[in-house]
Amino acid sequence: MRKKARSAIFVPLCRHIQHLFNAVELGTDTVMKRFPVLAALALATIAVPSTLTHAQPGGGEQGEVRRGLRAGNLRPVREIEREILPRMGGMQYLGPEYDPVAMTYRLKFIDNGRVHFVDVDARTGRIIGESR
Repeated sequence: MRKKARSAIFVPLCRHIQHLFNAVELGTDTVMKRFPVLAALALATIAVPSTLTHAQPGGGEQGEVRRGLRAGNLRPVREIEREILPRMGGMQYLGPEYDPVAMTYRLKFIDNGRVHFVDVDARTGRIIGESR
């Protein structure tokens, strides 16, 4: 019974896919109507495996920050932003990055088309470097 149930779904699906690929006359309405379906199938075969390879064990950068905050080794980035942002003289704030090796936050700003970085010790909140 299971085999029949699988083939009841699989066979029509295979026929439909085969029918899509049999429409080879470029420029016809058939191809144009089916192109989005073919494109979606092609993208799905590429996108799904690539998203699986980017998963980082342990939660990646965000996981490192969470563990450091729970252990009391890091200050929350929002606290640090409250201290640093008012000092930046009206620059537009783009956001933070965390470096788990150096245990630093890099706060990114933009002013008149130029990007500015402020490196902050994530343990103390002290500015350790600026680049313009």
